[in-house]
Amino acid sequence: MSHFIKENSDLAEKKSSKEFNEGENKVLTNNKSHRGSYDRDIALSELDKEKTLSFINAWEHNQKAKVENKSQKKLANVNSWENNQKAKLEAKLKRVEQALENKKAEYAEKTRNKQASIHKEAEEKRAMIEAKRGEDILKTEEMAAKHRATGHVPKKSYGCFGSYK
Repeated sequence: MSHFIKENSDLAEKKSSKEFNEGENKVLTNNKSHRGSYDRDIALSELDKEKTLSFINAWEHNQKAKVENKSQKKLANVNSWENNQKAKLEAKLKRVEQALENKKAEYAEKTRNKQASIHKEAEEKRAMIEAKRGEDILKTEEMAAKHRATGHVPKKSYGCFGSYK
């Protein structure tokens, strides 16, 4: 930038000396070599402006590229963070689901064991009832045989049958 300012000040100095020359000596302005020098200065000034604008445009493009890259990097970081958080939640959900499945299986096993225990207890009760029934029938048959042998009628009657005497 300082180069641009220096050249512009040189150009301004040349312009002011030209104006001075124009005022003092009008013959020099008509001189073609002097006019060619003036055109050359203008052309150099234009080139310098174009060069400066080119540098500014390159700088602007570079800065925009830096901003774009920085933004892309930050967006990538946010996407990575989001995916990481989602993966953590998915893993936690799977752990909870697995724990629930384990508890369900454990509860189902306990339920089956309890059902088996209830069935076993019911079978034992049935067996006891059948054994008691067998004993009672045998006892009744023995009593009936005894009563037949002695000829006595049993004293106890069953409520619904009444007494035999």
